[in-house]
Amino acid sequence: MAAEVEIGRGKSGRRAYAFDDIGIVPSRRTRDPEEVSVAWQIDAYRFEMPLVVAPMDSVVSPAVAIAMGRMDGLAVLDLEGLWTRYEDPEPLLAEITELDDARATQRLQEIYTAPIKEELIGRRIQEIRDAGVTVAARLSPQRTAQFHKAVIDAGVDLFVIRGTTVSAEHVSGRAEPLNLKQFIYDLDVPVIVGGCSTYTAALHLMRTGAAGVLVGFGGGSGHTTRTVLGVAVPMATAVADVAAARRDYMDESGGRYVHVIADGGMTNSGDIAKAFACGSDAVMVGSPFARSSESPGRGYHWGSEAHHGDVPRGTRLHLGTIGTLEQILHGPSHVADGSMNLIGALRRAMATSGYTELKEFQRVQVVVAPRRSTD
Repeated sequence: MAAEVEIGRGKSGRRAYAFDDIGIVPSRRTRDPEEVSVAWQIDAYRFEMPLVVAPMDSVVSPAVAIAMGRMDGLAVLDLEGLWTRYEDPEPLLAEITELDDARATQRLQEIYTAPIKEELIGRRIQEIRDAGVTVAARLSPQRTAQFHKAVIDAGVDLFVIRGTTVSAEHVSGRAEPLNLKQFIYDLDVPVIVGGCSTYTAALHLMRTGAAGVLVGFGGGSGHTTRTVLGVAVPMATAVADVAAARRDYMDESGGRYVHVIADGGMTNSGDIAKAFACGSDAVMVGSPFARSSESPGRGYHWGSEAHHGDVPRGTRLHLGTIGTLEQILHGPSHVADGSMNLIGALRRAMATSGYTELKEFQRVQVVVAPRRSTD
């Protein structure tokens, strides 16, 4: 347990670390990167890449989900986004890229007030399913009870319940909260749920029967949750804490393994490698893929937090376009900033540390090494 740091006479807190604060330590043994496996399997579904594209309108369209599936990866479609509100969202996606910064948030709020159409949920899922790839789709906890039947009936393979913070014990005096344990028990598909950032919250989510738990607050590089709500837990510490909950839950449950998926806070290949070093089984990322030429956001990036009707906690970012999905995943890379060949970089990080399997790589030694301007 990390030592408590005194904030003042009446308050203390743990010292926590972001991915930028740590470094991976090479070992005495190295491997050939070609002999490294980065395959990931959750429930009955196996992927050759442990990168999940986040359910954000700026990065995932049905076409992107299909393209990722054909490359043996996984992309999650946001069922509360433009693809389930509009028959043809392309003109609106184009408009979002033309907005000036002062107008962007207000216009996003207006665009996303259109109602979600149940028939479009079924149609988008069917479109991905017809391509013969694994179908993953996301709803927020607030919408899950309302729309989950349409999602299941359409044939989703992996159901993602993702919010800024999701707890197993939401208390509300206004509405009946989603009973996660009962809900997951009644479903015939594996459920990935989150985000969370603490050992205790993760342990409670694991006890609901979830196949995977998301660590983080979503929104990634575009979220402003810390600025708006003051809520923040650095990701290296959060992932390590939730990985400890996974270990203890395995003992408690007699061997049931729940996947830990880091969600947010990773903008380059080094961050991704460090997420695995802290204990992740997979990572969910958005901004690296927002820079692909196939991206629906056309080089712009935003999450569902950016258009919240009451308390927006995200912003629209302009990241530009640097290459195709294939190049971002597998190279070749022509830049040295960790934005391309994400899989190649992960393989090399594992090989340099002497590991050939992701589960082994979770045990790699790390050090506290805050980033310096001279790095």
